[in-house]
Amino acid sequence: MLTVDFDRLAVKKGNVALDAGCGWGRHSVEYIKRGAKVFCLDLDLDSLYKTRYTIASMIKKGDAPEGSSFLCHIGDTLNLPFKNETFDRIICSEVMEHVNDEFQACAELSRVLKKNGRIAITVPTFFSEIIYDAITYEYFTSPGGHVRKFFPSELAHIMRKNGLEVYAVDFKHSFHTIWWIIRGVVGLHNSEHPITRGYHRFLVMGLSSKFMRRCERFCNYFFPKSVIIYAWKK
Repeated sequence: MLTVDFDRLAVKKGNVALDAGCGWGRHSVEYIKRGAKVFCLDLDLDSLYKTRYTIASMIKKGDAPEGSSFLCHIGDTLNLPFKNETFDRIICSEVMEHVNDEFQACAELSRVLKKNGRIAITVPTFFSEIIYDAITYEYFTSPGGHVRKFFPSELAHIMRKNGLEVYAVDFKHSFHTIWWIIRGVVGLHNSEHPITRGYHRFLVMGLSSKFMRRCERFCNYFFPKSVIIYAWKK
């Protein structure tokens, strides 16, 4: 399940790419499928282990184009361990709502992006975050949880201040808006609740259903979970 549209980001074979806050590596895997050389960065070591295992298995089985390569690196988006203008493409998905200084994080991402390079930053929508906050106190008080809400215009302003020119905005994952509402109602800690498990099966089924994907794209106009802002470096 990808949040970023790799065609809109114009990812090409041979691009040197960064997945900042890679989690379990869903975007890193797509980078590899497109022949990029990807750096998978996260603060969570267990997530990096899983990402490394997934990508290494792909390459071993021959499921990655020739020339693809990767490196998993533990690191902080607020202080990226890379030289200026290192990357052709950067994805920072669902990270900015967690950091203590969103302007510094954006400045670091811009610093390591090459001139004319492209970046996609995704955050939860303000609308969805308001709903979750109203349903349960757990959403914004759980360790490692979200510390802020973003209006798209606010995030775009921060990006422009750091030399990134916005060229597209998109919205995704309306079905996940419902998923988090359900989890908030039954309790974020109660992942084994029958309703939670049942809806999760529905989400998994939707990954392989063209009809459900079309339905979700339609619903994205009304109650999306995530907003994606695409920009290039001047």
